[in-house]
Amino acid sequence: MSNRIAVFSDVHGNLHALQAMYADSLRHNVDEYWFIGDLLMPGPGVMEIWRLIKQMQPTVMVRGNWDDLTVKGVRGQMDLEKPSRIYFARLAQYVGEHVSAGVIDEIASWPLHVQKQAGKLTFGISHNLPTLNMGQALFPTNPVEHFDKLFDGFNNQDVAIYAHVHHSLMRYASDERLILNPGSVGEPFNGWWPLQHDTRAHYLILEVDDDGIAELDYRHVAYDRESEYELAVEADIPYLELYKRTLETGRVNTHDQELLDQINHKWDYLAEYQAYADRVNKQRF
Repeated sequence: MSNRIAVFSDVHGNLHALQAMYADSLRHNVDEYWFIGDLLMPGPGVMEIWRLIKQMQPTVMVRGNWDDLTVKGVRGQMDLEKPSRIYFARLAQYVGEHVSAGVIDEIASWPLHVQKQAGKLTFGISHNLPTLNMGQALFPTNPVEHFDKLFDGFNNQDVAIYAHVHHSLMRYASDERLILNPGSVGEPFNGWWPLQHDTRAHYLILEVDDDGIAELDYRHVAYDRESEYELAVEADIPYLELYKRTLETGRVNTHDQELLDQINHKWDYLAEYQAYADRVNKQRF
């Protein structure tokens, strides 16, 4: 008997990309969903995305680094020493102003790593490393020794699945255990421009049967980017110009401190977040 699993990650608030991915998974008769982190920000989708996730009823939910940033920012606890931190904070403020009660607590409760049995195989699932959901240790061009860390302390684990780097991937550890990455639903990335041009919603359909992995189907699903941008305009999201650039080119400016500093000053985002954080912290105490 086979089990077809939609493995997806890095939605980053892109509602139309997630809707397209979900519709495609239904057409391909998926049995269950594994979500591997980074649900919200910088896109406009908040409760619409949350309701869609609840409709999917994933059997795996792990916490990504942007999920941590969302939680910290919504709770008014973001440090603001760099322009990029102000960027994360102001995006999280937008989420906080649109999210229903209990959602942030639920996101905060997601684990960093889970193990899941499918057929005869044990899968280890984490957003990045099993104990660290940030950093570039698992960038696709890194040496194999970096990827071996996905199995550290997990001798019973046959396959590792991670996300974070926004690249679809299949490779092997030093001992030939399998490593998979589904790519990104909302922000697929590639440093080689002809490949970066494909900004469709990327995810993986993993089929497991009694003999092992029967199929790996790396899906690239077209979606309406114009409608996504119109939603962002209507929602009046912060950093709209950067989101438009991401939708058009796939490029992000998350760590461009100079550019972010200019935008932060132009729109006075630091003062806006500080006022928001003051309100949130007063309500807490």
